[in-house]
Amino acid sequence: MKVVGFTFVRNAVKYDYPVKEAIRSILPLCDEVVVSVGNSLDDTELLIRSIGSPKIRIVYSIWDDTLREGGRVLAVETDKAFAHVPADADWVIYIQADEVLHEADHEHIKAAMLQYKDDARVEGLLFDYVHFYGSYDYIGDSRTWYQHEIRVIRNDKHIRSYRDAQGFRKNDQKLKVKHINARIYHYGWVKDPYHQARKLDNSFALYNGDKKKVMAARASKELYDYNRIESLAPFTGTHPQVMQERIGKKNWDFQFDTSKKNFKKLKKWVLYWVEKKTGKRLFDYRNYKII
Repeated sequence: MKVVGFTFVRNAVKYDYPVKEAIRSILPLCDEVVVSVGNSLDDTELLIRSIGSPKIRIVYSIWDDTLREGGRVLAVETDKAFAHVPADADWVIYIQADEVLHEADHEHIKAAMLQYKDDARVEGLLFDYVHFYGSYDYIGDSRTWYQHEIRVIRNDKHIRSYRDAQGFRKNDQKLKVKHINARIYHYGWVKDPYHQARKLDNSFALYNGDKKKVMAARASKELYDYNRIESLAPFTGTHPQVMQERIGKKNWDFQFDTSKKNFKKLKKWVLYWVEKKTGKRLFDYRNYKII
């Protein structure tokens, strides 16, 4: 069984993406990892090369900034990176620049890939998500945060990234997937407040078109205010080993009273209460079909 990982990244240093940790977290599972480095204004390529693994193959991409509306450029860059995966790979692991696998889940992932390798019905593997927010001590526990997404797919070039690169589809149809016992740790909302504000400025531009117009309308602040959140829960588990150095360098403080909920609409209160009581998320959007 041949497994290839892939990701794409641009301006990782400028916006403080944990892409180095993301790549290191999938390396033990992969025979090769394709990293598509976009036209950056910083030392993103040097950051990737500093990992020092012979498994990493860097390819280069020029982002089409006219495709910013709705985050479409992210899906295009995902597909461009996927195109570099060699034809003899069986499975492909996709990781985004702010996502990290936990080493405790490696064996579960490997076992699932072996189990379903020859089952043509299975087009992808579905992961649970752990979304960190504000610091490494809190996780999002409301409907703001998606619970699952596909991060292992068949090496089938009919599969394409969907919308803003959150998931995948094949011939515009939802993938048939197996839910596996593995997690993606999402650290996109854990940065010092200065870098978080800069990253969100960039993200708003990716989704809303012309950056200058967006910034003028948004009037972004110098520091991001993490207190503007509906609900958080304490994180009681362990972080991936590859994240320990980054966590040790944390240089800001964020405290949140997890007993307080800031839902502004009754509907959100009710749906939150039902989910906590039953474990079921009602009316949840799913960009996949579990088989």
